Amino acid sequence: MSSTRLHATTPDADSGAAAPGLSRPLILLLALTCGVAVSTIYFPQAVSPLIAHDLGLTPGAATLVVTAAQLGYAAGVFLFVPLGDRLPPRPLITTLLAISCVGLLAAGLAPSVAPLLAASAMVGLTTVSPQIIIPLAAGRTAPERRGAVTGTLLSGLLGGILLARTFSGVLGQWFGWRAPYLVAAALIAVLAAVLFRVLPGVTSAPALVPAPAPRYLAMLGQSVQLLRAEPLLRRSCLYQIGLFGGFSAAWTSLALLVTGPVYHLGPSAVGVLALVGAGSMFASPVVGRLADRSGPDRVNRLCSVGAILAALVLCGGRSGGAWGLIALGAGLLLLDVAVQSNQVANQARIFGLRPEIRSRLNSAYMTCAFLGGSAGSWVGARASGAFGWLGVCALVAALAAVVLVRQLTTRPVSTRPAPAVG
Repeated sequence: MSSTRLHATTPDADSGAAAPGLSRPLILLLALTCGVAVSTIYFPQAVSPLIAHDLGLTPGAATLVVTAAQLGYAAGVFLFVPLGDRLPPRPLITTLLAISCVGLLAAGLAPSVAPLLAASAMVGLTTVSPQIIIPLAAGRTAPERRGAVTGTLLSGLLGGILLARTFSGVLGQWFGWRAPYLVAAALIAVLAAVLFRVLPGVTSAPALVPAPAPRYLAMLGQSVQLLRAEPLLRRSCLYQIGLFGGFSAAWTSLALLVTGPVYHLGPSAVGVLALVGAGSMFASPVVGRLADRSGPDRVNRLCSVGAILAALVLCGGRSGGAWGLIALGAGLLLLDVAVQSNQVANQARIFGLRPEIRSRLNSAYMTCAFLGGSAGSWVGARASGAFGWLGVCALVAALAAVVLVRQLTTRPVSTRPAPAVG
């Protein structure tokens, strides 16, 4: 497949000049890459009981593998995503995918918990290509379609997050917890090779080469400065920290619930529930269009209300049996839709701030989001151990309620960018 068939001339999103855009086939390929890449940091959420049994850990200790991957991801977003404003996309994206492949192999072959934690952190650190891909696509899209295209890519992203649990739960139950890592390494290797072939390079699409940017350390500093300078960025970060923290708490604790004394099920049950929740990925393009028409603030408020309702529905999962599973499936689907839609609205907001530094804006935003997700995973596991499933549901509702109060009491902020930083 030639790279010339995967990009076409479209109006530049910001300047109005003709520039190579991203065609529908390439957008779909990038959405698939986002899903497969990000899925690799979520495998332990389904197979953590198997990891605990095989490596002689407590169930709570095994969830540290999830936390290590998410902390690595937050660090990778901060360290590598700003490079999307400086380096051509093809070598940057494919190199990160290749290193992630090595990390997955190391995790799948880890003989004990310490190498596994290190490999998980390495995978998280380098599995940040989606956060380079999304600003890249946003920069090649007209403003009136930016929400829809972002929604398509986020559909792939969240689909990967959710289907990772199905994939790893089923494979783990049949072939052991190492199998998902090894299979994912092969998939990532194939994607890296395909993208190296079809992504525009320096000579085939000069307009895709980012404009000159500051030195690397200055770019990292700008990501921090942007949090001070851009009130809309801070608002987006806060909204996602709260909802994504609850999301991570629920999914990290779910395996402890369904494999414990209430249900006595295997890891594949987590995969089945994730398969139900994966239906939420079809909501992103719709939400993206809603954000384009009505603005992201309205979407954010609906998402916070949805997350609170999801927590109430999830409480029914404590009862066990068929009705408990139905409550879990419905609650997780509603929570997944709320968190994914919140992400679409937030990124539609921040990508409209400063077109020339979208990667740095996204770096600041996603670093905050995944620090919140890491904290949610850690606190959720402790809440599950201390208060059971109802404690986890209360945590999800409380975080969403804090965000909703903030949304209802925040005055409108001008969308005009703040003065340049750095």
